[in-house]
Amino acid sequence: MPLQVFVLRDYAKDTLSLRWRSWMTSYYMDRYLKNRTFYKIQSQSIIDNPDQRIVDDLSSFTGTALAFSLTLFNATVDLISFSNILYGIYPPLFIVLLAYSLGGTAISVFLGRGLVTLNFLQEKKEADFRYGLVRVRENAESIAFYGGEENEMQLLLQRFRSAFENLSKLLISSRNLEFFTSGYRYLIQILPAAVVAPMYFSGKIEFGVINQSVSAFNHILGDFSLIVYQFQAISAFSAVIDRLGEFDDVLSSDTRNDGESMEEIEREYCSTNSFSALNSNGSMPLAVSVKLLSIEHLTLLTPSKATLIKDLSLEICEKENLLVTGPSGSGKTSLLRAIAGLWNFGRGTITFYNKNARSPEPCVSTGMDSGEVTSVSETNPDHNRHRERNSSVLFLPQKPYMVLGNLRQQLLYPTWSEDPTSVSDSNKPTGSLPFLMPEPIKAHTDTRPLKPTTNDLTQVLEDVRLGYILSRFDLDSTHEWSSVLSLGEQQRLAFARLLLSKPYLVLLDESTSALDEANEAHLYKLIESAGITYVSIGHRRTLYEYHKKVLHISTMDPTTLKRNWNIEPINKDFTYNLPKQ
Repeated sequence: MPLQVFVLRDYAKDTLSLRWRSWMTSYYMDRYLKNRTFYKIQSQSIIDNPDQRIVDDLSSFTGTALAFSLTLFNATVDLISFSNILYGIYPPLFIVLLAYSLGGTAISVFLGRGLVTLNFLQEKKEADFRYGLVRVRENAESIAFYGGEENEMQLLLQRFRSAFENLSKLLISSRNLEFFTSGYRYLIQILPAAVVAPMYFSGKIEFGVINQSVSAFNHILGDFSLIVYQFQAISAFSAVIDRLGEFDDVLSSDTRNDGESMEEIEREYCSTNSFSALNSNGSMPLAVSVKLLSIEHLTLLTPSKATLIKDLSLEICEKENLLVTGPSGSGKTSLLRAIAGLWNFGRGTITFYNKNARSPEPCVSTGMDSGEVTSVSETNPDHNRHRERNSSVLFLPQKPYMVLGNLRQQLLYPTWSEDPTSVSDSNKPTGSLPFLMPEPIKAHTDTRPLKPTTNDLTQVLEDVRLGYILSRFDLDSTHEWSSVLSLGEQQRLAFARLLLSKPYLVLLDESTSALDEANEAHLYKLIESAGITYVSIGHRRTLYEYHKKVLHISTMDPTTLKRNWNIEPINKDFTYNLPKQ
């Protein structure tokens, strides 16, 4: 029977640790992915290896914290049980015990004072080495093309050597501490007998009392000496707490220096209700354009406060496709990041307009009020994230992101995903935890189009000239798609996602750079016929043919106050007489 009790105790402890870890993992991942915190951490290199802190550090924290709590509870009960026995036998022995345990604790802290720092560094260096191996796997083809195996070997050995040297220091500190701990454990075998022996020889106590006092002494000393016996484990646990505390501080902060007051770009999401957009004679205007985006007095800065773009103002209306050109480093991609909400260094206002308004607003200057405009600024991050998703602005980078999943999931990303909450209660897996289930998407706030069918997915692959891959893979096959598909195929797959999600505005950052001119022209015609307005960054002269305006950004001259951009309409004469860039 006692054996079964111990088994159930260990099972209950491990189950509680697992559930605690599950809750903390869900809690930290929610904060990590909310408001693009993961992007800020990575782009600004705020802390190292957040993935390891979520996976390994949380697991160590919950398991070790629970084990220490139970050990402390057992020690408290044991201390209460045996203290009266030992104090009743010989009070001076109890005082010797306190002095011995306090002295041992102080010496242990002194000898192991560097273990916390060494354990902290070891976690970091091990994670850096593992991250280097992951990068080799993710960039295997590029490394093979470069023939960079020897360079990668040197870099990986350097990271491993750093971990090895730190671990050597850790082992030396642990050895010194273990020398003391072993002697500490040995002395307690003879110390209580030596203290009580004079009473035995004087005939005041019997020999059995000596055994009783030794047993009580060992129990109580073990309770008082938890720090001595568990110091190495406590130091490793302290390093885990430091890493999680650092991570928690980053997630709770604005991910920038609190001492610096930095201006930020303001974004607004507006719905326009223009019930009367009439001319002065009462007639309807001949042409009404739907304004999708306006930028007012936008100045983009680098994190070091250098100016990229100065005082930019422009409007983008439906079907007024804009091409952004300029030399490398002039701030073209930073402008798209600012529009997409990824770049906040600078000042100015970026306003998105809801195309689903009851009546479209004429594309006029911001000083003309053609109707009631309601806006929401970025005071509520969760609300803004929802508004931004509903504004249907999609960003396509030069190298598309391939998700972990099958081909169907590649096409549905990011507009649709498998929703576990749609599973009926009877089909839910046994033991599922509520905090591991994502919150259901409210139907009345979801403006996504209907989820495409299998026929829709097959057709869109044909539309972007990727139908041939269905002879190699079916929609439910899972592969490492970033390795299986070429960059040109990945870019066409990204356009297939775009055609399925049907945003109002798409930001293309050299999204056809790996395609030939025929496929590039075909894709631009597809999204134009789908009614999608686009802003493109590119260097090819052929891109002028698919846009109506061009924004040219030049490298900022810090010695002048002039703006470094100009906007021109594109016409046939302009297209045929392009200057070489």
